[in-house]
Amino acid sequence: MRYPAAETAEKHQRILDEATRLFRDRGFDGVNISEIMKSAGLTHGSFYNHFESKNDLVSACIVHGATASLANMDLEQPTAAGKKAYVDEYLSVSHRDDPGSGCLMSALASEVRREPYAQGAMTRFVHAFVDKLSTRFPWQKPRSARRDAIRATAAMVGGLLLARAVNDEEFSLEILREVADGLKDGFRES
Repeated sequence: MRYPAAETAEKHQRILDEATRLFRDRGFDGVNISEIMKSAGLTHGSFYNHFESKNDLVSACIVHGATASLANMDLEQPTAAGKKAYVDEYLSVSHRDDPGSGCLMSALASEVRREPYAQGAMTRFVHAFVDKLSTRFPWQKPRSARRDAIRATAAMVGGLLLARAVNDEEFSLEILREVADGLKDGFRES
């Protein structure tokens, strides 16, 4: 039975939404196709109408999640205050505690390094993230905006990873706060 194109597209979107959330939350190996399809409200058998393999789905999820992450940056004004707000949101307790809804880099970078089929999509996302961060917001020295955006990206992702990794709440909060404060010090406009 053939479904209308709009219905097929809606199902495809649900699979991407649920798989991206589950992968960010539990990792690529922590989720199987049956769980993804059940979470999307679909049967396991219909998976192959949308994707060739789990690897194909992983790559598609990185692209899907990257699109959402880049759009989140647009929610902040392209000002120094907007950049500070973006950093505060990225390094927030709510982001730390909900990797399933958060940034792909902080949730999946350590996974992607072991999955060559996913590295191309992640590489394109990291490039796009750095490019957008460097052009969306003002930087103290416009000529070094790209370098500064790379450093800020690494600090935000690393800070969030460490804050999630420690089992000491006070220390976790300190990591988030210190990384955010350190980044914001470099955001002063000339």
